[in-house]
Amino acid sequence: MEKIEEIYRLFQECGEVTTDSRHCPKGSMFIALKGATFNGNAFAAQAVQAGCRYALVDEAAYADPACPAIVQVDDCLQTLQQLARFHRRKLGTRIVGVTGTNGKTTTKELLSAVLKQTYRVLATQGNLNNAIGVPLTLLRLTEADEVAVVEMGASHPGDIRELVEIVEPDYGLITNVGLAHLQGFGSLEGVIRTKGELYDYLRTRPEGATVFLQNENPYLNEIAHGLRCLRYGQSEGLYVSGRVTGCSPFLKFRWTADGTSHDVQTRLIGAYNLDNALAAVAVGRFFAVGDEQICQALATYEPQNNRSQLKQTARNRLVVDAYNANPTSMRAALLNFRQMEAPRKMVILGDMKELGASSGEEHRQIVELLKTCSFDRVVLVGPEFAAACPPFPTCATVEQVKDLLHQDPPRDCYILIKGSNSMKLAQLAECEDL
Repeated sequence: MEKIEEIYRLFQECGEVTTDSRHCPKGSMFIALKGATFNGNAFAAQAVQAGCRYALVDEAAYADPACPAIVQVDDCLQTLQQLARFHRRKLGTRIVGVTGTNGKTTTKELLSAVLKQTYRVLATQGNLNNAIGVPLTLLRLTEADEVAVVEMGASHPGDIRELVEIVEPDYGLITNVGLAHLQGFGSLEGVIRTKGELYDYLRTRPEGATVFLQNENPYLNEIAHGLRCLRYGQSEGLYVSGRVTGCSPFLKFRWTADGTSHDVQTRLIGAYNLDNALAAVAVGRFFAVGDEQICQALATYEPQNNRSQLKQTARNRLVVDAYNANPTSMRAALLNFRQMEAPRKMVILGDMKELGASSGEEHRQIVELLKTCSFDRVVLVGPEFAAACPPFPTCATVEQVKDLLHQDPPRDCYILIKGSNSMKLAQLAECEDL
């Protein structure tokens, strides 16, 4: 069976897709995907026994003619993606596509919070923003959903082009472009070109398309030609203008549109979140969400998943930003933390991954920045920071950090914890010595 129309008919009987044989809701469709260490085809029969109505496989050895519930296709991943696009076209839901080097998950969450004040909204769960997560998001769409906010990530050239051809977004938002995944992109120019693939797609839409543009970003301005741009930023006279009015520790800001201003006290750590919040204001106003509703949504949103979360312990206040790190976000976090009003400050930083040949220099630059910050205490974690020969204590692993803290536990400190997810610094949020 190859026609996507036939696969879609089976999907409609199911209404839900799973790619995990350990999670098989009754009546769902299992799609067998393959990875470096697993072959989902081997679990197709098990998925049917566990409750799936159908299981798609792409290896003949696992297709059982005696079991009509197991359906063979040429390529399960391609079928998943084609099925998602077909479903998206059938429903015609308005979709805002979001990408960017930093802040895309927070921005996606803020957009969703604002739009939910008026609409039934589907948004990407967590950071399921790759070639598997994006189609799974689209397949969750129902006729009741009025707007969708779909996050798209990239680590190699062409990644965004592949995703927008599945999502077919009506509107676009690139939060920013910066130094990340350089091992895959090769250079900042490669990052810009890849993120710009969202704009490239939107330019092909016959009816034209709207993008929400951070006005002060020169890279985005350069690649947004030929598009209708609704600009937000710190300059006056934009579609939405804003400025920081406080940040100790939570961001407080004032935004202005059509000559009217509003003050919002958020639960977001960091002045760098101003652009993310203004993006949500711009999208909300475009979709006719009321100003007071926008303010309410932004004021009550609380970050999750170790993204600039504030945690109060018995001894200290932790700023846990340990989900991801790259040179751009690391620098922004340190500069913001330096400005924060606090009696004593400590930072625990982990290596930044996937920087390729630039890794050594980027870690050295962060060490040089740290030398200018006058923090009361600095601990660096990982071989990349160690190789930069810093004048600060270094640890090879998070377990060594825990030992160091046990020997000399900090007290009455604000402590910034930031590093790539693989450094496992999020574990420190539960460390009893903090």
